[in-house]
Amino acid sequence: MRLNPIVTGLAVASALTTQAALAETTTLRVAHVWPGGSMIDKELFQAWATSVEEASQGRLEVEVYPGQTLTKSDKTYESIANGIADIGASAQGYTAGRFPLTQVIELPGVSASSRQGSCILQSLYDAGHLNAEYADTHPLFMFTTGPGYLHTKTQPIETPEDLDGLRLRRPTPLVGDMFERLGAQAVGMPAPDVFTAMQRGVVDGLSFNWEGMKTFRLNELANHHTEVPLYDLSLFATMSQRTYDALPDDLQQVIDDHSGLEWSLRAAEVYDELIRQGRQEAEAAGDDFVVIDNALEHPDWGPVLQETTDRYLEEIGDEASTVYDEAMSLQDKCSA
Repeated sequence: MRLNPIVTGLAVASALTTQAALAETTTLRVAHVWPGGSMIDKELFQAWATSVEEASQGRLEVEVYPGQTLTKSDKTYESIANGIADIGASAQGYTAGRFPLTQVIELPGVSASSRQGSCILQSLYDAGHLNAEYADTHPLFMFTTGPGYLHTKTQPIETPEDLDGLRLRRPTPLVGDMFERLGAQAVGMPAPDVFTAMQRGVVDGLSFNWEGMKTFRLNELANHHTEVPLYDLSLFATMSQRTYDALPDDLQQVIDDHSGLEWSLRAAEVYDELIRQGRQEAEAAGDDFVVIDNALEHPDWGPVLQETTDRYLEEIGDEASTVYDEAMSLQDKCSA
């Protein structure tokens, strides 16, 4: 049987083209806010990069740019939407007003740990409650920091009245509004900038989770800690839609396999360990602690926290109240 040389040539060319496509390597640039060499950098983002490279059999190469070296924390989401980086991770609250439904997770009393908050947040997204806020990117996974407390250099805080006159770094406008109502001066800045600001006396203290106190070395400066859960900061890892769409189907599947609740909870596992280490570090230093148990029912702090929730939900509207009710209903499923 004689083979048609034209058909044979086309078949060979097609096979070679397929082999070339399979052999082609795509480089993904990941930008995140946490310091290079930190536990979050190594055990979350570097681990994600390694796993993606292995699952793609080397067809995806992942370059990680920590510590705002590729894009600033408050510009990360915009940079991903515009294709400046392929993947980015930062806090939704650094882009004020853009993620109002997502930030329902940050309201006092919604979550008690990074695991619980991450599970609730990712579940809300997976159920379609938050999709419209991320329509211009391809979200990978979402997670939270765990409860944020109060930390000051010299003045202990026992009641809300003790905040009067203090300059405090606020993580989000939500917490900043609370501070302002209590007579404090709320100062907005990304987490990597807080150490220098506190060292120079620009701020007297801050609201932060225990992970951040360790990761950004703030335990070195703060001596007083009031464990009243003011918020739980939401975080995202998202991908340029253009970059995702340009990948062949099998590599899109690799990305999909490194997305969703599994990686949300892996992030939470790293966070909860750092939360333990951060508090332990402050204990070892002999710092002063004020612990507010059952904060939502506390006679001093409860009304302040409830007012914060009520004001936020009223400002955003009925859709936020629906998301809030759904978040609260997920607490039992997403145990702390």
